[in-house]
This record gives sequence, structure tokens and C-alpha cells, in this order.
Amino acid sequence: MSHGAGLVRTTCSSSSAPGPRAGAGQAGASPSEGLLDPIYPRTHAALLKVAQMVTLLIAFICVRSSPWTSYSAYSYFEVVTICNLIMILAFYLVHLFRLYRVLTCISWPLSELLHYLIGTLLLLIASIVAASKSYNQSGLVAGAIFGFIASFLCLASIWLSYKISCVTQSTDVTA
Repeated sequence: MSHGAGLVRTTCSSSSAPGPRAGAGQAGASPSEGLLDPIYPRTHAALLKVAQMVTLLIAFICVRSSPWTSYSAYSYFEVVTICNLIMILAFYLVHLFRLYRVLTCISWPLSELLHYLIGTLLLLIASIVAASKSYNQSGLVAGAIFGFIASFLCLASIWLSYKISCVTQSTDVTA
């Protein structure tokens, strides 16, 4: 018995409104099939995105309004927090206005996963650097703490939205 290469299988769980039902025709579209998704803002994924945006905004404001001790560290922190905030807002609007149905040339689950992976890593690095350069200044410490909280929320979003399971394939070689 030998084991072949492992297969990594990912699935994305959508927390928005249920997709098109099997057998449902396009002619009789219900009111919930319009441009705005009224159910999405109440879902766990949307509330998690709002919490991420709020913590990123607080982290940015804390660092922006404090006297800096290290220009490069805190300018990097500001850039990372604002870029993450803008991208999370963009994905929130994509789900809210159902733009994923119109812009089918983009793999939205994959692009959101890549954003969260890269953005969380950069935010974690920026928060570590900001915490190490804060020198006990309260605004900078608070910004770093909110950066860590936002990193945790982004990791929670990855964990809850994307189920990653490793499946090993075995080749049954009988001789």
C-alpha cells in the first residue's frame, strides 16, 4: 500500500441569501432577487466585516492622532489598515449589491480568500512592528491593540468562511 500525493480541497460557505434555487425560472424573479440584498447585512459574514472595518478605522485614528516615534513603522501601519479597510468595504459592497452575479469574470471567493490571507499577514506584521515601536505612548499602544484585534477578526473570517480540509488519496497497488 502506498499513499499518493495529498489533495487539498477547499469549500466556501456563503453566508448571504440562498442562491438560485434548483428549478426556479428567471422569468418570475422575486423581490429579493433585486439589486440590493436585504438579508446580507444581518448575516454573520456581514457583521464580521463591519466589526473588521470598525476596528481598522479605530486603529488608524489612534495611530494618526498620536505623536510618532518611528515614521516608517507607523506610516506602514496606516497604509496597511486603510488598504484593508477599503478592500473589506469593497467586498462588503460586492455582497450587499450582489455584484458577484454581474461580474462573473472574477472568482469572488478566491479573490476574497487571497485578500484575507495577504491582508491578515500584512496587518499582523504591521501590528507587531507598531507595538514594538510604541514606547508606551497610549495612542500608539491602542492602535497596535486594535490592529491585533482586527487581525484576529480577519483570521476568524477566514476560518468561518473557508473550510480547508486535507484529503490523502491512496493508490491501491496490488502486485
